[in-house]
Amino acid sequence: MPEAWESFPNLHRLQGRSHLGIKRGLDNIRALLEGLGNPHLGFPSVLIAGTNGKGSVGAFLAHALKASGRTVGWTTSPHLVDESERIWIDGGPIGKGALELLLGEAFDAEARAGIEATYFELMITAALLAFRMTGVEVALLEVGMGGRWDATNAVDPMLTVLTSVGLDHQQFLGATREAIAREKLCTAREGHPLVLAPGLDPAWIEPLLECVPTIHPARLREAESIAWDHSLVEGIRLPLAGAHQVANFSTAMEAIERLRHIGFPIYPERVKAGIESAKWPGRIWKAPGFDSVWMDGAHNPDGAKALAGHALRCGVWPHLLFGSMGDKDVGGVASELLRMEPRSLAFVRGADPRYALPGQLREAFGPRAAKAPVLDLGAAAERIRAHDATYPGKPLLVTGSLYLLGSLLKELGIHPWS
Repeated sequence: MPEAWESFPNLHRLQGRSHLGIKRGLDNIRALLEGLGNPHLGFPSVLIAGTNGKGSVGAFLAHALKASGRTVGWTTSPHLVDESERIWIDGGPIGKGALELLLGEAFDAEARAGIEATYFELMITAALLAFRMTGVEVALLEVGMGGRWDATNAVDPMLTVLTSVGLDHQQFLGATREAIAREKLCTAREGHPLVLAPGLDPAWIEPLLECVPTIHPARLREAESIAWDHSLVEGIRLPLAGAHQVANFSTAMEAIERLRHIGFPIYPERVKAGIESAKWPGRIWKAPGFDSVWMDGAHNPDGAKALAGHALRCGVWPHLLFGSMGDKDVGGVASELLRMEPRSLAFVRGADPRYALPGQLREAFGPRAAKAPVLDLGAAAERIRAHDATYPGKPLLVTGSLYLLGSLLKELGIHPWS
C-alpha cells in the first residue's frame, strides 16, 4: 500500500468501490443508516436535485444559512482533489482524518448488514454521520443522479429544490426530459415545499409528479450588471459568475423564503453577507495563484452553453484547454464552446481510460482541432503555469470535466478550498 494510504485505509478501501458504479434501489443506504441509529433523523434536511446548478444553489444556501447563525451541513459531489470536499460543515470541508473515522463506522455497519455498498452510498452515510456528530441545525444534500434511487433520497426532506432538467445520464434516467424530470421529482414530498428554478414551468412539472407537494416557482431576479468574474443583483455582489448564477441565486433565495415561511430561523439582514462570501470552486473560478487562468467544469451541453454565453456577453475571447470523459456528449459540448471562437485550442487526456480519445476530441471540434495538441496532465499543468507570463491579460479557460480540473489541481499542488 502506498505510504499516502497507510494513515487512511478506509479512504483507500472506498476507492475500491468505484467499480460498482450506480445501483438502483435504497435498500443498502437504509440498511446502513438503520445499523447506525438513523443519523439522518437528528436534523432537518433539504434535497437539491437537478441536472445543472445543484452545487451553486447549495453553495449560496450553505453560506447564507451559516451567516444567519445556523450550523450547516452540506454534501456535494463530485470532489475536485479529495473526498473530504464532499462533506462541508459550517464553513468548509471536514478533514481527511475525520472522514477516515466516519468511513470506518460506515464499513462496520456494512459488515453487520451483510451488504456491499457503493462508493456514493458510503459517502452519503459518512456525511450523515458527520452531520449528527457535529450537531448541524440543517443539512443540505445534493442529489447525485436522478432522485428516485439516489442514496440521498433515503432522508425525509422538509424542502426539495429542483434546479434544472437536461439530457444527461439518459442510459439510467430515460431518453426524454420528461422521463428525467420524473426521476428527479421523486425527491419531492407530499405536502412539503418544492422550489422550482426560474426556468422550470410549473404547468410542465405538475403532471410529472408522483406526489402533491406545494410548488413554489422562483422569481428570476434582475441583474444590475454582469461581469466576467461577478454579478450585481439587487445590491448583492454574487461571487459566482455568469448569468446562470443569477438564476441559481434566485432559486436559493426562494428556498430561503420557504424555509423562513415554515418556521426555520433565518436572519434576513445576514443573508446578504453570506451570499457575498459564497465559494464554489471549479465554476467560472479563477485558479488560485494565477491572474488569467479560469476553470469551469462544464461537462454537458447545457453547462457549456451557459459558459459560452457568459463569455460572449462579457466580450471574453479565451485560450481553451479542454478535456472530457468519453461517455459524455463531447460533440454537443464542443459546438457550444466553439461559439466563443477561442484564441487557441489544446486538449488534455488523463491516464484514466474513461477520457475521450484524441480522435473523438478532434472529430467533436472539427477543423479547428486539426493542429491542436493533445497533452498529458503534466504538460497541461506546465502550460497553465506558463500562461500568465506568455499571454498576460488573455484568459486561459480550462473546461470539459470536473474530474479533469481535479487532476490538474493535483498536478499544480492547489487545494481548491485553501
